[in-house]
Amino acid sequence: MEERLENGAQPADVIKEDGVVRPDSGASAAWRAVLVLGLAAASLGVAAIVLRSALRHTPSDPTTERIQALIDEANRLLKQLDDQKNT
Repeated sequence: MEERLENGAQPADVIKEDGVVRPDSGASAAWRAVLVLGLAAASLGVAAIVLRSALRHTPSDPTTERIQALIDEANRLLKQLDDQKNT
């Protein structure tokens, strides 16, 4: 819902001396545009960094693969023991 002032102007409008309501223009509008573009660029940069780090694939090394294989084997043996205990 748009907010309007008593004379029907929006808060971003400027009332000139002649009583005519005109949109705010000039340097303040340019600075607002620069600010919005800067925030958008910063947000895009942060999103790119987060996405890049999330999608980064770490090269697997033999030690890590061997450790994971041993963990999987231990879990399989524990499950097998639990099954034997329950029967």
